[in-house]
Amino acid sequence: MGAIAAFAAFVLLAVGGNSLAHYRGWSVHRMEPAALSAKLRPYYRIARPAGEGRFPTALLYSGCDGPKDNLERWAAMLVAHGWAAIIVDSHAPRGFSDHEVWRLICAGQMFMGSERAGDVLVSLDDARHMRFVDPDRIALVGASHGGWAIMDLLALDPPAGLPFNLSALPDPREEDPLAGVVGTILLYPYCGTANRAAPDGWRRPLPTLFVLSEDDAIADPDDCLRIVSALERRGVPVETLLLSGVTHGFDQQERAALSTLVFDEAATEKALDRGAAFLDGLRTAR
Repeated sequence: MGAIAAFAAFVLLAVGGNSLAHYRGWSVHRMEPAALSAKLRPYYRIARPAGEGRFPTALLYSGCDGPKDNLERWAAMLVAHGWAAIIVDSHAPRGFSDHEVWRLICAGQMFMGSERAGDVLVSLDDARHMRFVDPDRIALVGASHGGWAIMDLLALDPPAGLPFNLSALPDPREEDPLAGVVGTILLYPYCGTANRAAPDGWRRPLPTLFVLSEDDAIADPDDCLRIVSALERRGVPVETLLLSGVTHGFDQQERAALSTLVFDEAATEKALDRGAAFLDGLRTAR
């Protein structure tokens, strides 16, 4: 084996080993829920209708490049339909936005879904204690990596499984740590082999809307459709919107340098309309 081939093999082995370590949780630092909450809380971005509430509330989680304008669009739609919105920033509190560290997240080399799932669980607990939030009507909305984090949380199904960045549940007295969650919207999530829902979905009968891009070259929609089939077999109420002619992140206009992804206004409006109808259905069902 030549020197270049040997070096390439070493790099592949190192990358694979690092990915495995994060997937298994071996290299993940576990935090007390209160400490993680204190880290996340200053970065919550809140939008809500006029009045005191309590409002049905959606928690929004970004893709691997951090919160962008797409989450602001979804938050505005939510408020227009009577929901409060809390954008949860997992990146800024950890410095992931500095020096484009987020690119390592996109490459699967750090902060996998099973780790970020702890951010979802802790922010959910924080939201329940906000005075304007109806704790019995909470939705989870995740774009790309954020959707992966939500799916991993549902697959771990706490208290049966604990997200890898947590040392304990946020409230050990809570019999069901996901109590009050009435539905989830997953926008072009990563559904590949590192997604813990990939084998057979999850058990919780949580109404779920998948919004997928037919031409997605980053998060294969076929992987998600296999999970959809698994969820349907389990009796989980699931809906799918498969958009043709668009790719990953079609609803995000704010992009990093050299990005080849394309914003599609028509597809974005279609996704927002379907998301609004889905959320209206959740309110009617309660």
